[in-house]
Amino acid sequence: MKVQIIFLVSLFSITLISCSKDKDNDPEPSPEVKAMYFPKINSSDWETISVEELDWNPDAEQPLYDFLEDHNTDAFVVLKDGRIVLEKYFGDFDASKSHTWNSAAKTLTAFTIGIAQEEGLLSIDNPSSDYMGEGWSSLTLEQEQLITVKHHLTMTSGLDYTDDIFCTDKECLLYKNDPGTYWYYHNAPYTLLDEVISGAVGKDYKTYFYEKVRDRIGMQGSWLKIGYNNLYFSTARSMARFGLLNLNKGIWDGTSILTDESIFNQMTNTSQDLNTSYGYLWWLNGKNSYKVPGSEELFTGKLIPSAPDDLIAGLGAFDQKLYVVPSKGLVVVRMGDSADAEQLGPSSFDNNLWLKLNDLIE
Repeated sequence: MKVQIIFLVSLFSITLISCSKDKDNDPEPSPEVKAMYFPKINSSDWETISVEELDWNPDAEQPLYDFLEDHNTDAFVVLKDGRIVLEKYFGDFDASKSHTWNSAAKTLTAFTIGIAQEEGLLSIDNPSSDYMGEGWSSLTLEQEQLITVKHHLTMTSGLDYTDDIFCTDKECLLYKNDPGTYWYYHNAPYTLLDEVISGAVGKDYKTYFYEKVRDRIGMQGSWLKIGYNNLYFSTARSMARFGLLNLNKGIWDGTSILTDESIFNQMTNTSQDLNTSYGYLWWLNGKNSYKVPGSEELFTGKLIPSAPDDLIAGLGAFDQKLYVVPSKGLVVVRMGDSADAEQLGPSSFDNNLWLKLNDLIE
């Protein structure tokens, strides 16, 4: 069933301008060294830059679109230093329509946790029961006290489940391992972070997120409760805005959304030794091994071999993709139905898509 629902100021550019004795005679900086661009908050206007201006390969553009269309894509956006290079919609989907992020929205929650911690309202090293109250699981109170907010963020809570990985009822949350000793992708402990944030900040998680993140960067979209899951629905451009915020490490056009860079760095780097390709709900490329949802196996190699090593990603079921690549100033968004088989996180589609992107960019 289809669910409808790029402050890197270039130092090179600054050097070129500041060292100039006669700016009027200086050439315009090339597109590759332009300062980061941010679209206005209350406007649909968005600066663009062409493949040709970037000296990318225009012959690879149509094959990329053909590949995306053949793999059930609804929306695709590429930003370079904040400017739109590619924006393509397929079928009856268009720029005004919203799509679910699925688990790519976990990155929204991680970012919001970072803001709450920066504001002194919670600590990820504290037990999650400090904010949700005791008795939120079927564990003993002593066992619950060992599970911290960080364990929820890193998929290391040690919780098992009955027959539903999404169920947040206390009866569904069972002891499996001591927290911090095993990595296993379990959606329910993530979903409970909504209650952690609400308990810590004294208001509904959705309201806090809208105030602290969405509205401050001009995103559109809403959290909707579907079954046990809280799903975020938005346009592809809104996902691109959030990607741009993270490309610039939490700063939006000079305004700090998340000021403490150490929190951002913790979120987007290896968070534990059990799955080095996982941060705080962000997937990380360029590591020596990785685990994937639904499996206890440790795979050798990089998460997405064809992608840049510094790529970080929000990955959602049915191949919802938010890629952020600092070294290249890129944000890439893909929304749609499952490209191949149904997937909860990384899939072969990621690698194949980056092969096509490399043809375009390199």
